[in-house]
Amino acid sequence: MRSVDDHVAAAVALVSTLPATELPLAEALGLVLAEPVTARVDSPPFDNSAMDGFAVLMADVDGATADTPVTLRVAGESVAGSESTPTVTPGTAVRIMTGAPLPSGADLVVPVEATSASFQMFEPVDADGAAVRIFSAPAGRTHIRRRGTDVVEGQVVMEAGVLLGPSQLAAAASVGAARLRVIPRPVVAILATGDELVAPGQALRAGQIYDSNSVVLAASVRRAGGTPLVLTRVGDTAQALHDALESVEADLIVTSGGVSAGVYDVVKGALAQRGVEFVQVAMQPGKPQGLGSVGSTPIACLPGNPVSSLVSFEVIVAPMLRVLRGLPPHRPRESVTVALGWTTPLARQQYMPVRFLADGTVVPATVGGSGSHLVASLALAEALAVVPAEVDAVAERDTVELIRFSG
Repeated sequence: MRSVDDHVAAAVALVSTLPATELPLAEALGLVLAEPVTARVDSPPFDNSAMDGFAVLMADVDGATADTPVTLRVAGESVAGSESTPTVTPGTAVRIMTGAPLPSGADLVVPVEATSASFQMFEPVDADGAAVRIFSAPAGRTHIRRRGTDVVEGQVVMEAGVLLGPSQLAAAASVGAARLRVIPRPVVAILATGDELVAPGQALRAGQIYDSNSVVLAASVRRAGGTPLVLTRVGDTAQALHDALESVEADLIVTSGGVSAGVYDVVKGALAQRGVEFVQVAMQPGKPQGLGSVGSTPIACLPGNPVSSLVSFEVIVAPMLRVLRGLPPHRPRESVTVALGWTTPLARQQYMPVRFLADGTVVPATVGGSGSHLVASLALAEALAVVPAEVDAVAERDTVELIRFSG
């Protein structure tokens, strides 16, 4: 049997990072940045206030206390979006709101709480006669955000390879970037095979089962950052399979079912003639696997048992998607403690669906172990525990490595 590491390496070698494209910020969430983002402006672009209060001259309010306040004439106000602001001169103050431009001359903002003012919504300012008393000056802080203290124009804000989340998109927007060069989402065609499969919701006849593989694989692709393209499922004939794959436009094809040694395992029979390699991989569940290309499109052929399909996706297909997206193929793993032991197969690396307990330990999520047919009880699974092939059994308080589901 082929080792899991060797099979994953063969899978990853079939794909390469997709060409970059340019997208607006609103469409870039979850994508990988393809080129650095450079600040188009200073950030902040101007000196502004960090507080609601009054912009003043530090020399005017030095030593102000509640018993000996300093009284200043209010010379106007500065609000966010102001194109022009009053000038602060000795003996004057300008009412200012958080984020508003700092008036020229000012070198200190006194928070409103340290003054006699009580800001009310749309409270007018009488620039000709209003006065404000200052009860204290901020100790050691000016409450001023200086221009360029975040980044300066021309500075690199993010390097290529960054995975774009909400905070990264906010950073790009703050320096004027409206569009980004990114690696697009891979389109993954999904094809479930088998005469026994029917769509959920239909009445089952004798020998039929519901097609859960199309659902789990499409959801897994989406969760892993790809775009699923679910093809119409096909029965166990080579012609139907060839017809379904003939005109597929995708970055990767994933099939489920028909890869073992049975008489009706049509995927193996039909695609082996087109150069797809079918092997036994030392993993449980998911031993029968296929890898290759159909035309110029990489293809991964997974077993049809539902748990096998899910495990095979996380172990084999997810690394392929990560490479297509411009990411390293392997995600970091973590170590956890087992609260309830289980049996392991001989000479095969096991992937046990597990769930977390309140104390952070894990237990099997599927009733009956890691059987490849136990899809209904898979609803509780939160991750896969990885048990090396040389381990005979997992016992309570043992430590195992964990693969959290993609995304």
